Amino acid sequence: MKLQGVKVIDLSWFLPGPLMTLTFADHGADVIKVEPPGEGDPGRHIGPFDGDESVFFRNLNRGKKSVVLDLKSPAGREALLALCEDADVFVESFRPGVADRLGVGYADISRRSPAIVYCSISAFGAQGAYAGRPAHDLALEALTGVLSLTLGDDGRPAVPGLPIADLVAGLQAQSAVLMALLRRKETGKGDRIDIAMHDALLAATANVIGPALLGLPQPSVKHQRTTGGAAFYRIYDTADKRQIVLAGQEPKFIDTLLRTFGRPDLVPLCTRGPGPHQQPVIDFFVETFASRTLADWLAFLADLDVCYGPVNTLPEALADANVASRGMVRIDANGTRHLGPPILFLDEPASPKLTYPALGEHTRRVIPNSTDIASRTPGE
Repeated sequence: MKLQGVKVIDLSWFLPGPLMTLTFADHGADVIKVEPPGEGDPGRHIGPFDGDESVFFRNLNRGKKSVVLDLKSPAGREALLALCEDADVFVESFRPGVADRLGVGYADISRRSPAIVYCSISAFGAQGAYAGRPAHDLALEALTGVLSLTLGDDGRPAVPGLPIADLVAGLQAQSAVLMALLRRKETGKGDRIDIAMHDALLAATANVIGPALLGLPQPSVKHQRTTGGAAFYRIYDTADKRQIVLAGQEPKFIDTLLRTFGRPDLVPLCTRGPGPHQQPVIDFFVETFASRTLADWLAFLADLDVCYGPVNTLPEALADANVASRGMVRIDANGTRHLGPPILFLDEPASPKLTYPALGEHTRRVIPNSTDIASRTPGE
């Protein structure tokens, strides 16, 4: 596998860091998850539960080793520093300053391992006006303006279904670590990476932030290309109270569907771009899609070269034929389903281990004579 031989020390919790190190584990890296005594990663206690297992934690921490260390004790801190001496990557998601106070900041770790790639993930980064301020995803969606684009039918911001700031921060961290490892092959030197979720999400607005960069006021969201102002990028109700989306605004898709419906006269309204002038097309689609069931429309559209999709529930999404054919649902020996890795290589494909570690399961295996550093949680 691509990352076999890479050793990662992971002190991250919840979603961004664990998502990143999950990818590393799926592709062969030795990921050692360092957790505090007692409760461990808070993700272990987020439902739903499969017996005693948190599915949230399982989804993000399969294939990793769990070591319990009390970093507030000299022995625990020294054990971590020793673990880092032959490590390639160190990941932490404390508030800025906490790792330094614990004696495991970049200066501390790099003294023991100059070639290490040290990645910090936080809400606002290690420096800046908001450094040290706590925040989770929704606050960052609000600050970056992303929430102002996600409006319900009443025109008010709606809580998004995915924590996109968490996700893009994890992906940016993954890219940064891999870049640093690639560069290390030439220089022999590690580096420190400072990932702010605020930065990562703002960077992800590249397709919608153009007017603001030009100094223009916020445009009407419901009239924009990807937020309601285009007939071919909208959600429509069907006769059975389900929904279908059109999601392709290229002229060829517009022409194909409207000619199939016998309304080529509406094509120019769509090819002029988004805006209120597309309302006659939207009205036509509202009436048309409401005339038949979702299943009828899926069968009808399957033979056309257009972009569309049903609004699936999560169970329906897992049952999708393409999900199965791409290996995005894996089944373990107990019949339990797991999300598969989304990166597919022709050579050296991922080989995810479909088990996750109990708290402190590997402490004694990874750190011999570790009785004094994890006294509140026994190792294996």
